[in-house]
Amino acid sequence: MKIFRILLLMAFLLSACKGVKPQPTTNPANGLPTPVVKTTSVPDVSATTMNYLTKWNANDYAGMYAMLSKTSKDAITETDFEKLYKDTAVNLTLKQIDAGIISTLINPASAKVSYQVNFITNLFNNIQRKMDMNLVLEEGEWKIQWEEGLILPELTGGNRLMLSLKPPARGNINDKNGNTLVTQTEAVALGVIPSQISDAYEPALLQTLSDILGKPKNIIKSYYRDEGANWYVPVGEVSQAGYNEVATTLDALSGLVTNPYTARYYFNGGVAPQVIGYMLSISPEQYDEYRRKGYAGDEKIGGAGLEKWGESDLAGTPAADLYVVKPDGTFETRLASLDPKASNNIYTTLDKNFQILVQKALLGFSGAIVVMEVETGKILAMASSPDYDPNVFQTNNFNSQYVLSDLVNDDQTPLWNRAAQSAYPLGSVFKLVTAAAALESGLYEPTTTYECTSQFTELPGYIGDDWTYTKGLPPSGTLTLLEGIMRSCNPWFYHLGLDLFRQKGATYLSDMARGFGLGEATGIGAVAEDAGKINDPVTEGDAVQMGIGQGNMLVTPLQVVDFIAAIGNGGILYRPQIIDKITTIDGEVIQSFTPEVRGKLPVSQETLSALKEGMRMVIEEKRGTAHLVFLGMQTPIYGKTGTATTSIIDPHSWFAGFTDANHTDKPDIAIVVIAENAGDGSKFAAPIFKRVIQAYFLGTVQTLYPWEKDLYLTKTPTPEETVTPAP
Repeated sequence: MKIFRILLLMAFLLSACKGVKPQPTTNPANGLPTPVVKTTSVPDVSATTMNYLTKWNANDYAGMYAMLSKTSKDAITETDFEKLYKDTAVNLTLKQIDAGIISTLINPASAKVSYQVNFITNLFNNIQRKMDMNLVLEEGEWKIQWEEGLILPELTGGNRLMLSLKPPARGNINDKNGNTLVTQTEAVALGVIPSQISDAYEPALLQTLSDILGKPKNIIKSYYRDEGANWYVPVGEVSQAGYNEVATTLDALSGLVTNPYTARYYFNGGVAPQVIGYMLSISPEQYDEYRRKGYAGDEKIGGAGLEKWGESDLAGTPAADLYVVKPDGTFETRLASLDPKASNNIYTTLDKNFQILVQKALLGFSGAIVVMEVETGKILAMASSPDYDPNVFQTNNFNSQYVLSDLVNDDQTPLWNRAAQSAYPLGSVFKLVTAAAALESGLYEPTTTYECTSQFTELPGYIGDDWTYTKGLPPSGTLTLLEGIMRSCNPWFYHLGLDLFRQKGATYLSDMARGFGLGEATGIGAVAEDAGKINDPVTEGDAVQMGIGQGNMLVTPLQVVDFIAAIGNGGILYRPQIIDKITTIDGEVIQSFTPEVRGKLPVSQETLSALKEGMRMVIEEKRGTAHLVFLGMQTPIYGKTGTATTSIIDPHSWFAGFTDANHTDKPDIAIVVIAENAGDGSKFAAPIFKRVIQAYFLGTVQTLYPWEKDLYLTKTPTPEETVTPAP
């Protein structure tokens, strides 16, 4: 009877436990019923712990908080919990954690897990800590008994971390010759109050400002058209050293206002500003990310261009100390420290003085110019117009408050790098690709002839005009294929587009275009770029349009200069290069960039020779579309005009070509010019191309544009000076 009572008591206790169901059986020894116990398995405490640590590594603070016990949630709100973890991550400059369990101790309703965490940080050496986590069983699940020491043992008792940072000066960006393009220095914001400018001394003021700002006098004058205005008008910035050289002169002239400041300074109002970029404050959305990278949060960071691309090199590494601070604000200990690492300098392939002249060559136009060394792929100049002054992004620059908002909201998008980020129809420059496809097809020879009439009528239902027709000129007549390039005969290339489509297949010409590097990014890397678009023609009408570089194709000037250089160098497509090297502040080379071949034009040397001959005829032959523009120039030039029709009345004006001067001190260059919606390529882009040639080989400009009465001064029917040009 006593045994029976004990068995009944055991059955009662076991049935009271969750998941226990008594199953009466017969005990063979005494014939009495014996309960059989079936239990639900206890959750894996190790899995729970690792789940929590995994969520920590993923910054899933809401998921972590959901795993806390009821008493823990009563002790800290989810908001405070998340803030504590975020603040700790920021002060540690935490990248990630690696964690592993050492041991577990499990009781029926509680457990203790010992584990090790390796804190991998951006600034400090890895920090390792062993910790114990207590857990309780609530509703069949392990819940964490949380306290601050589960983040870091040193935080037990309400302690916190504090990070002290002292960043180094930001690195310079230089041209290939070591001339500084961007640096951290003292500068002076310049402006005028028009009503205070003396008529007698205005010429001296304009000349002096032109000299130190590197801007044409008429451009500066255009800033203050209202000469009676009694308000401040910004005109630019100059380094303090540059100002000091002319301070005596400027201080004697009325109407000028100066405001010194110290910041990131961009020389000459921005040399290749769309390439170099600008600085921005860290946004609220980026704040935690950059704090964890080791930034204090109040710095400016690269917002675009090389400033953004080279941020890690240009920013350097700060001096850093990590302290444990008691609740009363006193320091308990220094947890970690880091010696500073000076920032690095970036050397570009740009030539500063040449770049400035190239930028000025585009004044008054929207468009782009790219200049590349034929034999290396190095970019010597990359200009996009309209350009802008990156100094105004420095908010302690007095001029910023007057200019920045208008700049950011300018509908002409001066911040956009048209040389690499804008894609256009290529127009007649694409005829070089079409000619290459024709010569490689086996269907045509350089001497194959075609009657270049005023209009193309081979495709039923379609009539394509030649440029001679639209200008009321006689047709070009019978032309060889190379003469077709020389005259840029539309019917010749309409015919080729159609014939290649019919005889070689729908993708033949588009495949050749892709072989020339079109329709894909060049891989320049340091500069944001558009991939453009080369679609396969679907209909014969599409093929006809592709033959003359129209239709739905889109290319960037950067892509075009790359294949133009390849025609000049024997067929090698280089990856465009704009970074020469990265060095320490002492000049030690950390990384050097060298020319990199990315492909070869899919044509024979005979085809390349034929293309070059056609491009030379464009310049040399009296009937060449650019003959008059380059008449008398001594530099051997190979080129191609382009006039690309758009949805706007005026077409894009293109000129692309390369030199073959073989100078020992001046490598030959490929140049591409586009002037958006300006008109004929021979009328606008070709003269701009000519000025770039002069700037490169002579270091100065020797001839005026047809529309200029003086450098950067447009002819007008009145004496009023205007910015060059609005053709």
